[in-house]
Amino acid sequence: MTGRLMLLDTASLYFRAYFGVPDSVRAPDGTPVNAVRGLLDFIDRLVKDHRPDQLVACMDADWRPHWRVELIPSYKAHRVAEERAAGPDEEEVPDTLSPQVPVIESVLDAVGIARVGVAGYEADDVIGTFTARAKGPVDIVTGDRDLYQLVDDARGVRVLYPLKGVGTLQLTDEAWLRGKYGVDGSGYADLALLRGDPSDGLPGVPGIGEKTAAKLLAEYGDLAGIMAAVEDRRSKLTPTQRRRLDEARPYLAVAPKVVQVADDVPLPDVTTALPRAPRDPAELRKLATRWGLGGSLERLLTTLAV
Repeated sequence: MTGRLMLLDTASLYFRAYFGVPDSVRAPDGTPVNAVRGLLDFIDRLVKDHRPDQLVACMDADWRPHWRVELIPSYKAHRVAEERAAGPDEEEVPDTLSPQVPVIESVLDAVGIARVGVAGYEADDVIGTFTARAKGPVDIVTGDRDLYQLVDDARGVRVLYPLKGVGTLQLTDEAWLRGKYGVDGSGYADLALLRGDPSDGLPGVPGIGEKTAAKLLAEYGDLAGIMAAVEDRRSKLTPTQRRRLDEARPYLAVAPKVVQVADDVPLPDVTTALPRAPRDPAELRKLATRWGLGGSLERLLTTLAV
């Protein structure tokens, strides 16, 4: 992969589209297509504004991988609609969004935008692996702060975090991270696991909030340095901090593997070049008519053709 690579955290974006576009946007038969059309509008704006050379829609083949749950059972547990003995658990998703996901996948495939999900991994892990393999700059588009850990100025890796639609994006580089959290990309995962994240079911270390975590990382460098300070009675840790970190050892022993995105996912061979023309024009016409994709699809195809 050469040139600028744009990686879409697709589920993050279609959730935002679903809640940001009225459900009065419907197909001819009355089926809501607000997430479908909203996502197409998002992609159109992203390509128009940033002109990537490569584009990949990264998917959650498993939104709650068993290997992460084994380490921290509370991981995303509050979002489980139904546990399954085989295959991924069912995630709680709004009733009118679930039917739109297969439509999104079909449209992306017909347009020719690479769509990659790998069994046993989240989209974050797919993004992490594409990022590790990239030869040029990378733009990661996501509403998930977990991916801040991939920010790397030296390699040109930044996160474009939507603030309002995708017309207003927070350009997250190392300077922004240091100003906001006091850490760079490589330190963000340690900050996140110390602080915890209720939205992902990560407990964190009791009594260690974001500011304290940032101060500890500034003082001791990383999680390993902090735990070395727990052992060192001459360190500047307060007695309470030392006790809390010591009691949290079982959690801190496994949390890094859960929080850090994988960079070794077995990715399939795909063509990631930005498509200039639809891969399957006939199928795309059928989908456009069936789902009433109208201007959203037409604008995207015009932008891609430039």
